[in-house]
Amino acid sequence: MDSESSCVVVTGFGPFRQHLVNSSWEAVKELSKLGLSGDPDVELHVLQLPVDYREVKQRVTRIWEDLQPQLAVHVGLDASAKAIILEQCAKNRGYWEADIRGFRPTRGECLPDGPEVIVSGVNMRALRKCVAVEGVQVLYSRDAGRYVCDYTYYLSLHRGNGRAALIHVPPLSYWLPAPVLGQALRVLVQDMLEEVREPEPEAWIAGTQPR
Repeated sequence: MDSESSCVVVTGFGPFRQHLVNSSWEAVKELSKLGLSGDPDVELHVLQLPVDYREVKQRVTRIWEDLQPQLAVHVGLDASAKAIILEQCAKNRGYWEADIRGFRPTRGECLPDGPEVIVSGVNMRALRKCVAVEGVQVLYSRDAGRYVCDYTYYLSLHRGNGRAALIHVPPLSYWLPAPVLGQALRVLVQDMLEEVREPEPEAWIAGTQPR
Protein backbone atom coordinates (compact mmCIF):
# COMPACT_ATOMS: atom_id res chain seq x y z
CA MET A 1 0.00 0.00 0.00
CA ASP A 2 1.15 3.53 -0.78
CA SER A 3 2.74 5.05 2.33
CA GLU A 4 0.85 8.28 1.61
CA SER A 5 -2.53 6.56 1.68
CA SER A 6 -4.44 4.65 4.30
CA CYS A 7 -7.56 2.58 4.53
CA VAL A 8 -10.60 1.90 6.64
CA VAL A 9 -12.03 -1.62 6.65
CA VAL A 10 -15.74 -2.08 7.31
CA THR A 11 -17.18 -5.58 7.62
CA GLY A 12 -20.68 -7.02 7.80
CA PHE A 13 -21.85 -10.57 8.39
CA GLY A 14 -23.51 -13.13 6.18
CA PRO A 15 -26.68 -15.16 6.84
CA PHE A 16 -27.19 -17.14 10.03
CA ARG A 17 -30.10 -18.95 11.67
CA GLN A 18 -33.36 -17.46 10.39
CA HIS A 19 -31.65 -14.29 9.20
CA LEU A 20 -31.25 -15.11 5.54
CA VAL A 21 -30.76 -11.41 4.84
CA ASN A 22 -28.35 -9.96 7.37
CA SER A 23 -28.97 -6.25 7.88
CA SER A 24 -25.34 -5.68 8.85
CA TRP A 25 -24.11 -6.65 5.40
CA GLU A 26 -26.95 -4.79 3.67
CA ALA A 27 -25.96 -1.64 5.57
CA VAL A 28 -22.28 -2.09 4.71
CA LYS A 29 -23.15 -2.51 1.02
CA GLU A 30 -25.02 0.80 1.16
CA LEU A 31 -22.01 2.44 2.79
CA SER A 32 -19.85 1.09 -0.03
CA LYS A 33 -22.10 2.83 -2.56
CA LEU A 34 -21.94 6.11 -0.65
CA GLY A 35 -18.23 6.06 0.14
CA LEU A 36 -16.56 8.20 2.77
CA SER A 37 -16.32 11.94 2.32
CA GLY A 38 -13.33 14.02 3.33
CA ASP A 39 -9.77 12.82 2.88
CA PRO A 40 -9.36 11.36 -0.65
CA ASP A 41 -6.30 9.39 0.49
CA VAL A 42 -8.44 7.18 2.73
CA GLU A 43 -9.58 4.05 0.93
CA LEU A 44 -12.74 2.23 2.04
CA HIS A 45 -12.58 -1.57 1.95
CA VAL A 46 -15.75 -3.54 2.69
CA LEU A 47 -15.80 -7.26 3.41
CA GLN A 48 -18.44 -9.82 4.30
CA LEU A 49 -17.55 -12.18 7.14
CA PRO A 50 -19.25 -15.53 7.69
CA VAL A 51 -20.82 -16.28 11.07
CA ASP A 52 -18.01 -18.78 11.62
CA TYR A 53 -15.52 -18.46 14.48
CA ARG A 54 -12.60 -20.19 12.73
CA GLU A 55 -13.00 -18.35 9.45
CA VAL A 56 -13.38 -15.01 11.23
CA LYS A 57 -10.11 -15.57 13.11
CA GLN A 58 -8.27 -16.10 9.83
CA ARG A 59 -9.87 -13.12 8.11
CA VAL A 60 -9.28 -10.71 10.98
CA THR A 61 -5.62 -11.69 10.93
CA ARG A 62 -5.45 -11.01 7.21
CA ILE A 63 -7.18 -7.64 7.57
CA TRP A 64 -4.55 -6.38 9.99
CA GLU A 65 -1.55 -8.01 8.34
CA ASP A 66 -2.38 -7.30 4.70
CA LEU A 67 -4.38 -4.05 4.75
CA GLN A 68 -3.00 -2.48 7.95
CA PRO A 69 -6.02 -0.17 8.30
CA GLN A 70 -6.18 3.01 10.33
CA LEU A 71 -9.46 1.64 11.64
CA ALA A 72 -11.51 -1.55 11.32
CA VAL A 73 -15.26 -1.22 11.92
CA HIS A 74 -17.23 -4.42 12.31
CA VAL A 75 -20.99 -4.24 11.85
CA GLY A 76 -23.22 -6.96 13.25
CA LEU A 77 -26.91 -7.71 13.56
CA ASP A 78 -28.67 -7.52 16.93
CA ALA A 79 -32.03 -9.12 16.22
CA SER A 80 -33.65 -7.59 19.30
CA ALA A 81 -32.37 -4.04 18.76
CA LYS A 82 -34.54 -1.09 17.77
CA ALA A 83 -31.62 1.32 17.35
CA ILE A 84 -27.96 1.39 16.35
CA ILE A 85 -25.71 0.31 19.23
CA LEU A 86 -22.07 1.36 19.69
CA GLU A 87 -20.16 -1.35 21.54
CA GLN A 88 -17.33 -0.07 23.75
CA CYS A 89 -15.56 -3.32 24.62
CA ALA A 90 -15.14 -6.99 23.81
CA LYS A 91 -14.80 -10.02 26.08
CA ASN A 92 -12.36 -12.93 25.82
CA ARG A 93 -14.54 -15.68 27.29
CA GLY A 94 -18.09 -16.98 27.25
CA TYR A 95 -18.44 -18.06 23.62
CA TRP A 96 -20.52 -21.20 24.11
CA GLU A 97 -23.03 -20.63 21.33
CA ALA A 98 -22.37 -22.61 18.14
CA ASP A 99 -21.73 -20.85 14.84
CA ILE A 100 -23.32 -21.73 11.47
CA ARG A 101 -21.10 -24.82 11.25
CA GLY A 102 -21.93 -26.02 14.75
CA PHE A 103 -18.48 -25.07 16.06
CA ARG A 104 -17.72 -23.58 19.48
CA PRO A 105 -14.31 -22.13 20.45
CA THR A 106 -12.19 -24.27 22.76
CA ARG A 107 -12.99 -23.36 26.38
CA GLY A 108 -15.32 -20.71 24.98
CA GLU A 109 -12.50 -18.20 24.60
CA CYS A 110 -10.99 -16.02 21.89
CA LEU A 111 -7.33 -16.15 22.89
CA PRO A 112 -5.66 -18.30 25.57
CA ASP A 113 -4.21 -16.03 28.25
CA GLY A 114 -5.70 -12.95 26.56
CA PRO A 115 -7.00 -10.09 28.73
CA GLU A 116 -10.54 -10.59 29.98
CA VAL A 117 -11.76 -7.38 28.35
CA ILE A 118 -10.33 -5.08 25.70
CA VAL A 119 -11.78 -1.59 25.35
CA SER A 120 -11.83 0.22 22.03
CA GLY A 121 -9.67 3.28 21.49
CA VAL A 122 -12.81 4.96 20.14
CA ASN A 123 -14.77 6.60 22.95
CA MET A 124 -18.21 5.29 22.05
CA ARG A 125 -20.01 7.15 24.82
CA ALA A 126 -18.67 10.51 23.64
CA LEU A 127 -19.38 9.58 20.03
CA ARG A 128 -22.98 8.69 20.84
CA LYS A 129 -23.49 12.07 22.48
CA CYS A 130 -22.10 14.12 19.61
CA VAL A 131 -23.14 12.15 16.55
CA ALA A 132 -26.17 13.35 14.63
CA VAL A 133 -27.89 10.79 12.43
CA GLU A 134 -31.27 12.04 11.28
CA GLY A 135 -34.11 9.74 12.23
CA VAL A 136 -31.86 7.11 13.84
CA GLN A 137 -31.41 6.51 17.55
CA VAL A 138 -27.85 5.66 18.61
CA LEU A 139 -27.17 3.87 21.90
CA TYR A 140 -24.08 2.93 23.93
CA SER A 141 -23.25 -0.54 25.26
CA ARG A 142 -20.50 -2.37 27.13
CA ASP A 143 -21.81 -5.89 26.44
CA ALA A 144 -21.63 -7.06 22.82
CA GLY A 145 -23.32 -10.39 23.43
CA ARG A 146 -20.73 -13.23 23.32
CA TYR A 147 -21.36 -14.46 19.80
CA VAL A 148 -19.38 -14.18 16.57
CA CYS A 149 -19.70 -10.35 16.50
CA ASP A 150 -18.14 -9.99 19.95
CA TYR A 151 -15.54 -12.65 19.10
CA THR A 152 -14.57 -10.75 15.93
CA TYR A 153 -14.36 -7.50 17.86
CA TYR A 154 -12.05 -8.93 20.50
CA LEU A 155 -9.66 -10.37 17.92
CA SER A 156 -9.63 -7.13 15.94
CA LEU A 157 -9.03 -4.96 19.00
CA HIS A 158 -6.18 -7.25 20.01
CA ARG A 159 -4.60 -7.23 16.54
CA GLY A 160 -5.19 -3.52 15.94
CA ASN A 161 -4.18 -2.20 19.37
CA GLY A 162 -7.61 -0.72 20.00
CA ARG A 163 -8.15 0.70 16.50
CA ALA A 164 -11.38 -1.21 15.98
CA ALA A 165 -15.07 -0.66 16.58
CA LEU A 166 -18.23 -2.75 16.67
CA ILE A 167 -21.60 -1.36 15.63
CA HIS A 168 -24.75 -3.43 16.11
CA VAL A 169 -27.64 -2.64 13.81
CA PRO A 170 -31.27 -3.77 14.07
CA PRO A 171 -33.04 -5.91 11.49
CA LEU A 172 -34.20 -4.10 8.37
CA SER A 173 -37.61 -2.47 8.73
CA TYR A 174 -39.85 0.15 7.18
CA TRP A 175 -38.36 2.72 9.59
CA LEU A 176 -34.76 1.57 9.22
CA PRO A 177 -34.20 0.30 5.66
CA ALA A 178 -30.73 -0.48 4.34
CA PRO A 179 -30.15 2.99 2.78
CA VAL A 180 -30.84 4.71 6.12
CA LEU A 181 -28.52 2.32 7.97
CA GLY A 182 -25.88 2.93 5.31
CA GLN A 183 -26.13 6.69 5.76
CA ALA A 184 -25.84 6.24 9.52
CA LEU A 185 -22.74 4.07 9.11
CA ARG A 186 -21.16 6.72 6.91
CA VAL A 187 -21.55 9.37 9.62
CA LEU A 188 -20.35 7.04 12.39
CA VAL A 189 -17.33 5.68 10.53
CA GLN A 190 -16.18 9.16 9.53
CA ASP A 191 -16.47 10.39 13.12
CA MET A 192 -14.62 7.31 14.40
CA LEU A 193 -11.86 7.84 11.88
CA GLU A 194 -11.38 11.42 13.03
CA GLU A 195 -11.06 10.22 16.61
CA VAL A 196 -8.46 7.51 15.95
CA ARG A 197 -6.20 9.83 13.96
CA GLU A 198 -5.18 12.00 16.92
CA PRO A 199 -4.10 11.10 19.48
CA GLU A 200 -3.04 7.52 18.71
CA PRO A 201 -5.51 5.25 20.54
CA GLU A 202 -4.54 2.32 22.70
CA ALA A 203 -6.40 -0.81 23.69
CA TRP A 204 -7.46 -0.51 27.31
CA ILE A 205 -7.83 -3.39 29.74
CA ALA A 206 -11.06 -3.61 31.76
CA GLY A 207 -11.36 -1.09 34.54
CA THR A 208 -9.80 1.82 32.65
CA GLN A 209 -11.28 4.64 30.62
CA PRO A 210 -13.41 5.26 28.66
CA ARG A 211 -16.49 4.47 30.71
